[in-house]
Amino acid sequence: MKFLNEIKLIGLHVIIAMAVFAVPLLSNIYLVGIFIYFFFRIIKSTTKERTLEILLACAYIVGAEVFIRMTGGSILYEASKYMIIFFSLVGIVTTRLSQKSFVYVLYIMLLILGIFVSGFNQTTDTVIRKAIAFNLSGPFCLGIVAIFCYQKVITYVSFQKLLFYIALPLISTTVYLFLYNPSVREVISGTGSNFDTSGGFGPNQVATVLGIGMFIFTVRFFSKSPYKFSKIINIILLAVISFRAIVTFSRGGVIVAIFMILAFIVLYFKKSTGKNKKRVVFLTTLFVFLGLSIWTISSLQTNGIIENRYNNEDALGREKEDFSTGRSDLMAFELNAFLENPFFGIGVGKSKELRFEKTGVKAASHNEMSRILSEHGLFGLFAFSILFLTPLILRIRNKSNIFFYSFFLFWFLTINHSSMRIAAPAFIYGLCLLSINYEKPPIHRKQAISKR
Repeated sequence: MKFLNEIKLIGLHVIIAMAVFAVPLLSNIYLVGIFIYFFFRIIKSTTKERTLEILLACAYIVGAEVFIRMTGGSILYEASKYMIIFFSLVGIVTTRLSQKSFVYVLYIMLLILGIFVSGFNQTTDTVIRKAIAFNLSGPFCLGIVAIFCYQKVITYVSFQKLLFYIALPLISTTVYLFLYNPSVREVISGTGSNFDTSGGFGPNQVATVLGIGMFIFTVRFFSKSPYKFSKIINIILLAVISFRAIVTFSRGGVIVAIFMILAFIVLYFKKSTGKNKKRVVFLTTLFVFLGLSIWTISSLQTNGIIENRYNNEDALGREKEDFSTGRSDLMAFELNAFLENPFFGIGVGKSKELRFEKTGVKAASHNEMSRILSEHGLFGLFAFSILFLTPLILRIRNKSNIFFYSFFLFWFLTINHSSMRIAAPAFIYGLCLLSINYEKPPIHRKQAISKR
């Protein structure tokens, strides 16, 4: 029954992609439908069920965010983050919290000071509301999710369900990309990030969420399943999602996915015993072969240009000077702003204004670490220290979460190449803080009554 339900849900999300492609207005209805559907699921749930229901709601929203944005369905651009904040706040109010989670309250308070600094330093170009929405919605979302998730316990089966809920909208995203751009070869002309292969949307964000899909279907590939057809479906989805991630020509999301997968395989192997270790080695061999096949197909479809991209070369094979495509300059500028304003920083959203004032270039930061330092000063440094150290300290005491390093790496690497423009880093950071219970639920059998 579980397998049939999964097939039905996968089919539904293929249909959603086709419907939205045919009638873009449906994307708005899809967004509203997500909120209404999960809101009623949450309020109808018992206190015991509520934690999982909220996590499933947030997981699905994370998977759907980029799809909704690329199809024009965002009534508010940061709608996904606001929904995750709302559902997490419901969880904070209605479920039991760990007292230690309030370290993240301190984290949020440290960030709020930057709003006042921005207010004091505002110019005619400053729009405080937009600056806060764009620059603090992600970090604030992370803080709220972290408070809710800290040391919550869910079963391994529930965690697998949570990952599947993230993956479902990513299937819609992938189908939509094939509909939007059926032939990759026809739109490849250089090694820059490609909007045509990314559904007309930001390749960086598309590659980031598809990278999550690569990780999830890798986990499902390694997980035991009683159905061979389920394995085949997972392999197909892993292959097509990986292909579409690669041909966005945005390297960050793919490279981060590879790190996540490596961390998972290593931990999965360590937790395995006996025959299962041999099984993991065998599956890893198959997985490497599958990965090489996907890369070969991607290379053929891009006439070999994708190899130039990852070798930091242009379409003619000439090496580029800056591997970071300008990100190192942005980071250096923000670190210099921190050194000039070390205590309070320059204020929320002021990095972009200051850069335009000094260089004439109005570019948004790609690096959350340098941005939080430049805009929040020492308070930002303390805030980031909380984010970085708290999960690692928790990990020392509780090693139950097999996905910990995969999720921690995703958060840390993603905020360094894509900042927090989407909700995924915030929510997946929260997943680092969960504890996983691997025990199977007891099977209740009726006792046989002997006749006398």
